[in-house]
Amino acid sequence: MVFRVAGGRGVRMGELLANFHFSEPGWLWALLLCVLVAAWLMLLRRLTGGNERIQNYADAHLLPHLLGRSMASTHVHWQRYLRWTGLWTLLVLAMAGPRWSFTEVQLFRPGTNLLVLMDISRSMLVTDVSPNRLVHARREVEDLLNQNRGIRVGLIGFASVAQVVSPVTEDMQGIQRMLSVLDTRMVNLQGSRLLFALQRAEELFAGQPSESVNSILVVSDGDLEEPGLEQRMRDLADKGIRVHVLGVGTPEGDAVPGEGRARPWIMNRTGQPVISALNEPLLQALAGAGNGTYQRADYRGDDTDRILAEVKAQALPSAGRDEHTRVWDESFYWLAGLALLLSMPLFRRSLAGYGL
Repeated sequence: MVFRVAGGRGVRMGELLANFHFSEPGWLWALLLCVLVAAWLMLLRRLTGGNERIQNYADAHLLPHLLGRSMASTHVHWQRYLRWTGLWTLLVLAMAGPRWSFTEVQLFRPGTNLLVLMDISRSMLVTDVSPNRLVHARREVEDLLNQNRGIRVGLIGFASVAQVVSPVTEDMQGIQRMLSVLDTRMVNLQGSRLLFALQRAEELFAGQPSESVNSILVVSDGDLEEPGLEQRMRDLADKGIRVHVLGVGTPEGDAVPGEGRARPWIMNRTGQPVISALNEPLLQALAGAGNGTYQRADYRGDDTDRILAEVKAQALPSAGRDEHTRVWDESFYWLAGLALLLSMPLFRRSLAGYGL
């Protein structure tokens, strides 16, 4: 015979019996109370059952009030005892925590961290993606936070300097609220200096437990002109910090907006608007050097799904360690619910005694 348990997995009766156990077996000692109550009832009957002087002392309907106990027949007493024993047994078994089925869960190494480094330089205001690159990048990070399960995330905005917007945390909603703060006006000097942001990220990772698995996600249009970036990525990869890259923009690009109506565009030395295009070759090279993956931002959510999958894959335990654990399905509520149903007639009689 095959049964269906949580997760839709089929389990045979023999397997259920082999897996059956109690999570808190110490509660089973409470079943001894049933034996003690039975012994007390038998002793009480022996001491008072044949005392004719007590029975002749007053009318039968007054004796329960004088003696403080029921004068019902032995049969009725044992019926009540058996009813109480059944309810007590169900409640004790429920407290003991019966288990017979489980779900296999794949383990992750402790402390899986992802630091998002978002470019907030002037080129992120280019409108080659709607409404502009910065807003599009915010939406991508928001998608990543919504899809994330079990990974702690931090957020750094960088241009000429790096600003820690949120340290590594499990509060995804808190980071989402901070996303609106990311703006090009956070820094006075423009330009994309990724090296400073990488240094700040490494400092934040240094405060995490030694067994943590750390990753970086760079969100940028690739308008980066610093020397030594690829070597810096290799150094991070050698330390176990993988660097993934999410490119925002189009290869065709567009003009970089200026400040106000007087300067609608940023001009170059020849007086022409500066055109900023997505530098995919550079971003792909950086991701390769950092032992990570490169994705171009789109509206379908596949890019953030792949990045999260890569981060989780890095967090899987090594082959020499157990890769799964059992999460047992708690089944106490079946017994507790049955006890509640069996006790409902008692409440009904109690309410009837009050005229309800």
